[in-house]
Amino acid sequence: MKEKKYCGVVVPMVTPATAEGRLDVEAVERITEFFAQAKVSPLLMGTTGEGNSVSREDGLLFVETAVKARNQWSMVNGQWSMVIYAGLTGNCFSEQVAQAEAYTRAGADVIVATLPSYYALTPAQMENYYRRLADSISRPLMLYNILATTHMSIPVDVIRRLADHPNIVGLKDSERDLERMVQCIEIARGREDFCYFCGWAAQSAHSLELGGDGIVPSTGNYVPGMFRQLYEAAVGGDMVTANRLQDETNEIAKIYQKDRTLGQSLAALKVMMGTKALCGPEMLMPLTRLSTREEQAIASKLQSIKS
Repeated sequence: MKEKKYCGVVVPMVTPATAEGRLDVEAVERITEFFAQAKVSPLLMGTTGEGNSVSREDGLLFVETAVKARNQWSMVNGQWSMVIYAGLTGNCFSEQVAQAEAYTRAGADVIVATLPSYYALTPAQMENYYRRLADSISRPLMLYNILATTHMSIPVDVIRRLADHPNIVGLKDSERDLERMVQCIEIARGREDFCYFCGWAAQSAHSLELGGDGIVPSTGNYVPGMFRQLYEAAVGGDMVTANRLQDETNEIAKIYQKDRTLGQSLAALKVMMGTKALCGPEMLMPLTRLSTREEQAIASKLQSIKS
């Protein structure tokens, strides 16, 4: 079977911010170029991108800026071209539909949606939400399952039924459950119209070995090229190289994740990106940047690794 339309490495891009809490447009341009050079695509306003803290105005500006930068740096005419995945935020359905259409007009290629998370939803309500959303928007829709933040898990049988919807093109699953991962990969296996992306970065190589179509690693913000190499090795059957790169990227992830909450780890990730002059350390409320001591410790640790 030929390579699916949606596959490869999709990095959940950080949202670079100014000290005033607005989108840092120039940083978006730099990071998009950085991703284009590594041949990875961005997911805008996902969990790593502090999606629900991004204003409606800045969300649209984010998509517009990334699309313009993509058009400048990502090759076309038969060669690799970056896919822009844009995440929906909030819990109001009508506003989400309007948001999706605004992103579509701005040039986003795929709309990505987690479950609205204020109310606990039944499986039937989850399925109804995604069907109505897919029916209401003009761009392809990707399901996004992340138990850690929505506190709900989309049942595998619901995903299996939604996979047959003509406007639902895939699943990004960040739940840390190996049995579930195998089941979801099986749903996507052998069909060109539905893909599986692993959002559990530590299982990137394993998920590809099992037949997954793509990976969504937050550490890819710092080392996108390593994840592209991991992906190419795994799909090429070179699991020795893929597993070596998995171990190496796992160690890099520990620098910003170990002993930190999710929000704190995102602040640490921005500090790491700052050592490559990609963005500053500012966070969007309610998250805050790390202390000066912590930021200096991260920069020093990276320097010691390089030397």
